[in-house]
Amino acid sequence: MYKGEKITVIIPCLNEEQGIERVLKRLPEFVDQIIVVDNGSTDRTAEVAESLGASVVREDVRGYGRAYKTGFGRATGDVIVTLDGDHSYPPDAISYLLEALTHLEADFLNASRFPVRDRNAMSFKHKFGNFVLSAAMSMLFFRWVRDSQSGMWVFRRRILAGMILESDGMAFSEEIKIEAIRDPRIRFNEISIQYSSRLGEIKLNPWRDGFQNLAFLLKKRFLRGSKA
Repeated sequence: MYKGEKITVIIPCLNEEQGIERVLKRLPEFVDQIIVVDNGSTDRTAEVAESLGASVVREDVRGYGRAYKTGFGRATGDVIVTLDGDHSYPPDAISYLLEALTHLEADFLNASRFPVRDRNAMSFKHKFGNFVLSAAMSMLFFRWVRDSQSGMWVFRRRILAGMILESDGMAFSEEIKIEAIRDPRIRFNEISIQYSSRLGEIKLNPWRDGFQNLAFLLKKRFLRGSKA
């Protein structure tokens, strides 16, 4: 527990054998529940995660959002922390983020990767795509979000009950932030973290996923009743 609150960490994985061991070994000891959602890996991801004490949940339907929704259904912590299994997000920053969640009196804290300090962590193409998607989301939903595509968040589990999360794919990352900023009961904030080069295979297709995420933003904004 961390200052009287139970902490759950959720990590979606697809063939992250190289990174998951380093991620799990760097998690703080106060984490109460570690859920690794194995999204159909064909390597030793699940075996490595189990050997290091994680609870491995199998989700055979591929999709970033699908994996997270499966993990959310198993979470029991008061606060949920998410990060990827490729070691690009800093596990040892969790205590810093939990302190920020309390200090900023937030319900949802987005860990922004910007400014990117590691030159090898993100290509110019990815930086530009993130800027376009973050700017589009900020304009469509009337709230500046510096990193709409970040995969590291810290939030109070109780807020999930009021969210409508539809995406099973990469757009889930922006969708959960949209649900947070559109609900006046949820206090949203953002803070920078150190982002590093990933380990293992790159699965993101920047052009395909970028256009799909942009289309999802428009659908989310105009094809449903606004909460704003």
